[in-house]
Amino acid sequence: MNILIVEDEEQLAGEMAGYLHKENFLCEIASTGNEASEKIAVNRYDFILLDLGLPDYEGLDLLKEALHSDYQPGIIIITARGALEDKIKGLDLGADDYLAKPFSLAELLSRIFAVARRKFNTHSDAINAGEFLVNIQSRKILHKTKEVELTRKEFDLLTYLLLNKNKTLTRIQLYEHIWGNMLDDQYDSNFIDVHMKNLRRKLSVHASADWIKTIRGVGYQAVL
Repeated sequence: MNILIVEDEEQLAGEMAGYLHKENFLCEIASTGNEASEKIAVNRYDFILLDLGLPDYEGLDLLKEALHSDYQPGIIIITARGALEDKIKGLDLGADDYLAKPFSLAELLSRIFAVARRKFNTHSDAINAGEFLVNIQSRKILHKTKEVELTRKEFDLLTYLLLNKNKTLTRIQLYEHIWGNMLDDQYDSNFIDVHMKNLRRKLSVHASADWIKTIRGVGYQAVL
């Protein structure tokens, strides 16, 4: 998943990004509200971790901007311990969860997965896909009792399709989710097609993967 960390405390932002990167998330950092506002306006994020106590920007205004974007990121607000009013206002506006400083990085990860389950309307980390069982948190896919070996990008591609099952995802949406925010001159839709071909090939060794559909001229869809 692609995450924007909005945090002006450089050390904390770096610790969050480093920890989440090890857990296979893509992370960008915005250290000011203005920088975050610009990123939110032009990029798509699966999650935004938003510190409300920004020196140059009203955190709740930034939250409103994120909520009114043309996509629906999961939003966890980060507040100073005891800032009850900010927590309530943030949740009332539409934030998904909050964390009070100081917090453990393990708890942050747990909150992200919990919000993801609610956002994608799944009640566990395990998703049935045809004859396969995919566990998002442990990053394992099983056919019966045998583990299927996928690359990191192939697994991310598969889980994003499954979390958005029965929805058509464009190649650009998939590209941004897997490779992060892109520049126009870097985009190559063939990246997605090659990875999808490899993913289907590896799954088909074990069982049919015909539930992954190509939507001609648009992108892909997991029909389950």
